[in-house]
This record gives sequence, C-alpha cells and structure tokens, in this order.
Amino acid sequence: MNFEEYIRYDATGLAQLVRERSVTGEELVATARSAVERLDPQLNAIIELWPEITGPDPAYPDGALYGVPFLIKDILNKRQGRKLELGSRLSQGLISNHSSYTMTAFDRLGLVTMGRTALPEFGFSCTTESVLRGPTCNPWNPRRMAGGSSGGSAAAVAAGYVPLAHANDGAGSIRGPAACCGLVGLKVSRGRVSLGPDLGEGFFGLGLELALTRSIRDTALVLDALSKPMPGDPFLIQRPEASYLQLIERAPRRLKIGYTTRTWYEAPIDPDTIGAIDNCARTCFELGHVVEEARPEFDYSLMREALIIIMASGMASWAVQLSLSTGRPISSDTLEAATLAMIEHGHTLKPGDLFRALDNINRVTRAVGPFFEDYDLLLTPATAKPAQPLGTYNQNAPVVSHETWFDHKATFTPFLALFNVTGHPAVSLPTGMSRDGLPIGAQFVARFGREEDLLMIGRQLEDVVGWEKRLIANMMR
Repeated sequence: MNFEEYIRYDATGLAQLVRERSVTGEELVATARSAVERLDPQLNAIIELWPEITGPDPAYPDGALYGVPFLIKDILNKRQGRKLELGSRLSQGLISNHSSYTMTAFDRLGLVTMGRTALPEFGFSCTTESVLRGPTCNPWNPRRMAGGSSGGSAAAVAAGYVPLAHANDGAGSIRGPAACCGLVGLKVSRGRVSLGPDLGEGFFGLGLELALTRSIRDTALVLDALSKPMPGDPFLIQRPEASYLQLIERAPRRLKIGYTTRTWYEAPIDPDTIGAIDNCARTCFELGHVVEEARPEFDYSLMREALIIIMASGMASWAVQLSLSTGRPISSDTLEAATLAMIEHGHTLKPGDLFRALDNINRVTRAVGPFFEDYDLLLTPATAKPAQPLGTYNQNAPVVSHETWFDHKATFTPFLALFNVTGHPAVSLPTGMSRDGLPIGAQFVARFGREEDLLMIGRQLEDVVGWEKRLIANMMR
C-alpha cells in the first residue's frame, strides 16, 4: 500500500481492509514507517520508533483496530520496558517497569504501537518545543506550532503517519493540538477513562486520557474500548445504553446550544476565530438545533489560583521523584526555565494551599453547573487564534515568575482549562479555516457524562464540513 492510498482511510477503514485481507498489518506498518522516515525530519513529531515492531501482535486478532499503526505520547501512558521521559532532560532514559491500563486497552484493540511522540517538558505548555527534543512543527505550516501538550501526536496524525494516536489532557492538551492541526480531540468526563494502576486521578482530577483522531467514528470506537473501568478505580460513571459507535449512527435530538466567543479573562480572540465559531453556530441552527448566545459565569481568579497551586505542587512532586530515580539535580541544567519556576513555587506551598485549591475547584464547578441545566451544549473557540509561530510560547525563555508564564500561555487557550476543572466532557472539532490556511477548532462542551452528545453533534458537523477530505488534501501537498 502506498502513502496516497493509506491516508484515504481512517483507523476504522484501515482495520476493515485488514479484515478483508486486502492489506496486511505488516504492510500498514511499513507504510507508516516510510512516512515517518520521509516526513519527520521536517516535522519532528516522533521521539522514537521501535525498529523491531513490524506488524500486529497475534495475541489480539479480534481487536476492532487490528493491524492499524499507532503511536503513544511520552507521558502517563506506560509501555512496560520502554522509555517514558516526559520531554525532560531530568527524566531522560527512564524505563517503565509495567504497562498502564490504558496501554493494555490500546493493545486489546489490536493497534500496532510503533513508538513515542513528542511533548513539551512535563506537558506544561500549549506548544511542543522542548529543549530535550526541539520544536515539533505543524503539518499545515512547518513554521507554526502543533499545539501542546499532545503536539507530537497531533502532528503525526495530521501528517498521515498514523490515523490516530494516544493523547491526554490536563488543561487543554488534547483539544489545543486538535485545533492547531485540524483533528478531532475529545476530553472525556472526569473518571470516564481509568488512569490505573498508577493514579486514581491525574492532577487532582484535571488529567484525562484518550486519543487524537481524524474521524468521529474512530473517537467513538476508542472511547468504547477505554471507558471500561479497572478494578480499584475510585469512580464509576454510568455508560449510555448503547455503545458510542452505535449512538453516532443515530440522529441527535434537537439540542439547545449556548455559544460564546467572549473570554473570562484578558485573551484577545482572532477575528478569523470569531468568524469560524459564528459560522459553526449558524450551521448548528441550520441543522435544526436551538442556538443562543450564552455562557456560564464564574470567578476566574479562583480557577487561576487553583490551577497554579495544583500544577506547581504536582510538578514539584514529579521532579523530586524523577531526581531520585535518575540521580540528576533539579536545576536549570535539567529543567526549562518556566518548569523550574513552577517547581520552585511548588516547594513553597503548604498543605492548606492545596485544600484552598480544591475548595476553589468546587466553587467554580458549582458556579458553572447550572448552565448545563438550561443548555445541552456550550460552543466556544478551542483556541483564541490559529496555530502561532514557533517560539511564541518558549518554555525555556527567561521568566519573571511562574505566574507570568502561566498567564502568557493561558492567552492561547482561554476556553479549555475550565472544563478540566469542572470535569465536563469537551471536544475540539476542526470546523473552520483561517484566511491563511490554518485549521480553527470549535469546542463543544456537554453535561457531565454525556460524551454521546458531543459525538453525535460531531458526526452531524463532520458530514457537513468534510474536514477529513480537507486534511487528506493537505497531506498530499
């Protein structure tokens, strides 16, 4: 199979070809590997390809995506015996001694995991440009960023190496790269996907696992596979009465959608982005949904304080553990400037600070919750502007303080972190394009536990917008 044929299929389509014996998993892996070798010297999305992986694992012949090439982001999702370096010089060379539950779920799907994708250090940026690995470039324009922190996975999918890739989201790290690279990026409800056995919750509930894809049906299929709880999980969320893959074939009911392009803090919105969200709202109305300008209200200062405390304390704890594991010091020789500033702040925090952060999260969540009693969905921009030039959000640039860096990167994603705080599911859909040819993502947010509403509206818009054809055309340039 050549590259031009390969990129015309999403993961579901490729798996169907394998089942029909029109192509083998080995041929798909060879095509994917060739694409990486040809394109990645320019894009730098891949940290490591495992040379011994040449085809699917025969242990999972009944997996729904048997034989489909796949990549994993280099954080949280562990593969036993493989490196997990978190994009940092501090943890360079660390090896995982077990596989995570999500990794096992990806294996059961029959996916062929070929290697690791790039991320910013500790996943702590809206762009993927680490000192350890260098910048990851956007396949739509290599002078632009691919987003963060799942930027390596996003670039790999958007360039056509693989039809889907692992990603995770602690403050927008799935949805931001999806918006930058023209992909589907779903952040699930808190507790929907297990983080076991290593974590009950990631970053006190902010961090979630899933994938970046090109199609709604691939997202639904992966969600079906990963939303099965692991014994010992602290939460069990009720699943819908049918599979997500079955539900997307149904026409969604008439939804009440609130939409806004107004931020809750100072973050200018690009005119092309405003226009794209207005167009998306108009399309939803034409599809028969009720659409009104509306948004939830909350105290942003409470959320900002909570996020800084949680990120700083979590990163400080990580750094200490990694330093002990590698024997390397916590210093500017092993960590980037913004990362180090946040870690140093974390070491100044007291137990009462963390309790205050958790109280703030509760207060913000209680303020936002009533909005979703009146509205089924909220529509916002995914990012304030299309993908920006590389270097705009340099994590290793000298920083005045941890707060200045936090506020700087937050101007790119002013609509995303709120729903990590509240736990609502949210998706970025590539419904728009800027005048200079860059994707613009529309974020839809649903009631807690209602991922099916996001997937069903996504399926409607996918048919109208045809974003996969647009993406394939860019791959073939």
